[in-house]
Amino acid sequence: MSPELWHPLHDTPAFPPARFGAVADRIARILNTRNDVLLIQAEAVVALEAVAASLGRPGMKVINVVTSLYGGWFGNWMRRTGAEVVDVTAEPARPITVEAVEAALNANPDTKVLALVHAESASGIRNPLEEIVALARARGVVTVVDAVASVGGHSLDVDQLGIDIAVIGPQKALAGPAGLSALSVSPAAWKLISEEGALKDSILSLIDQKVWLDTGRGALAGTTAPLEFFAFEAALDRVEAEGVPQMISRHVRAARATRAALAAMGAELWVELTKCSNLVTAVKLPEGVRAEALLGVAPRVMELSAGVGPGADQLIRLNHTGRRARFDSVLGNVTAFGMGLRRSGVKADIAAAVDAVALHFGD
Repeated sequence: MSPELWHPLHDTPAFPPARFGAVADRIARILNTRNDVLLIQAEAVVALEAVAASLGRPGMKVINVVTSLYGGWFGNWMRRTGAEVVDVTAEPARPITVEAVEAALNANPDTKVLALVHAESASGIRNPLEEIVALARARGVVTVVDAVASVGGHSLDVDQLGIDIAVIGPQKALAGPAGLSALSVSPAAWKLISEEGALKDSILSLIDQKVWLDTGRGALAGTTAPLEFFAFEAALDRVEAEGVPQMISRHVRAARATRAALAAMGAELWVELTKCSNLVTAVKLPEGVRAEALLGVAPRVMELSAGVGPGADQLIRLNHTGRRARFDSVLGNVTAFGMGLRRSGVKADIAAAVDAVALHFGD
């Protein structure tokens, strides 16, 4: 390679195989679990599809909670395996109710698997994870939880709750790379995955991934992406230096400050406080104001975006995820939203909003 074409990202050193197990152990501590942890060399949507492909069997009864397009995808992946999927669907861009899930479980006593998303970045909502998992656990139902948009920003105690499979991605609250993901797998989940007809010889096969565990957690199968793992280690270093409880508290403060500021401004939250994600705040658009129009006139340097999926066209998202869960990002987001409202012809008390942010970060 000629000198003028050389770049420090070329010929990256290999990630030491001995450190893969340590990465998995560090993830297990974040999840508060003694269950097996698998490392998936792809973004979390691949890990979620692998779970569906590995769990599903012809005729298996599955209750699938749908509160965004991600839940819809999971149900479709399960159907490909021949599973009988019962979708429990929330109102568009709204959280599911415990009563709806309980009714579905009561109506389908032969349910083997229940799947749900913990928090939805698409709409800023949070589903009642603890209550739903408790309902499933009492019935011996294996639970699958998409915790990609909640881990690090919400309390997530996998073993205490009894979550059988928890899928995470490091790119949100953990502020890591998007090209890797991980999942924890309980003995009950492994039993179901290992039943007759298990998917094998596939990148989506968790049975094939389990070989890494069974052979001593050395080198991962296939060609690893060293840059992603080095970046993941750096993110874990930062998480551990801060402490998971402190990181969650930082997201809680950013969320509370954002919501207090929006209320002071005169804006309306998309859902009530107890049903909000700590990573993203969704605010309802005023009557007659379209998301693309407001975003077109708001300052573009801040983390404002339209909602994603059915029903989410009525909201704007203020992102305070990961390293954005801090004073300057929250203040900038709120101010930018207020400016967008004003330029759209809607009154917005930006000064009151700024005071609210300052109050929450004042100590």
